[in-house]
Amino acid sequence: MEALRIAASGMMAQQFNTDVVANNLANMNTTGYQRRRTEFSDLLYKVSNRKDSVSSRAGESVPSGIESGQGVRLASVYRVSEQGPLTSTSNTFDLAIQGHGYFQVLLPNGDTAYSRDGTFQMNGSGQLVTHDGFPVQPGITIPPGAIDITINASGEILVSEEIGAEPSNIGTLQIATFPNQGGLEAIGDKLYRETEASGLATVNNPGNPGYGMILQGYVESSNVDPIAEIAALISAQRAYEMNSKVIQTADQMMSVSRK
Repeated sequence: MEALRIAASGMMAQQFNTDVVANNLANMNTTGYQRRRTEFSDLLYKVSNRKDSVSSRAGESVPSGIESGQGVRLASVYRVSEQGPLTSTSNTFDLAIQGHGYFQVLLPNGDTAYSRDGTFQMNGSGQLVTHDGFPVQPGITIPPGAIDITINASGEILVSEEIGAEPSNIGTLQIATFPNQGGLEAIGDKLYRETEASGLATVNNPGNPGYGMILQGYVESSNVDPIAEIAALISAQRAYEMNSKVIQTADQMMSVSRK
């Protein structure tokens, strides 16, 4: 009986859907996290051919085949890249991108990763780094004795070393965009890697056309909507229960047919 296998594929699909929702809820307070959504697709259809038959109306014919579905499969898990709420922290090195773009981070192996998480710090050498100690690109070093550090909307880093002195520009924090940001590969720690699907990174100063602006003293919160996720969780649970009921019904029908 095909119903057993079809219902089983539905249960496995809803189980994976529940896993994705659970991960979203687990990261609802993770800075820079972008929620995921599942997409499903029906499987290939089994076609049972029969002889052509003519309708009672002259010149019309009845379809000559019967298609029966084979269940469901996971098509993709895509990342919803809409911007999350911006939260004020008043911390000098907390930065948020208002609009499109990703911060560039240099990994220990020399590769460049990308992130929306702008909770940066200054290490012992004065470098601007992530909470894991990875340098932010392009490399920014704050001079010792800096008493006032301002990062404007265009990414320019202005530093004053004396009270009342004119601030000096020590560099510009550039951001990257991609033709298809949904194609970025998540590698954990809120970092993403460039892939063939995402296209090549295009780096420019914040505020240019197509690039977001930098907000100092803010961080981007997770874009997870808890109410929507709970509703999705309930929907997945109900779908799982209905597929389970199909398996129970098919089992009862098979037991009757064997008697």
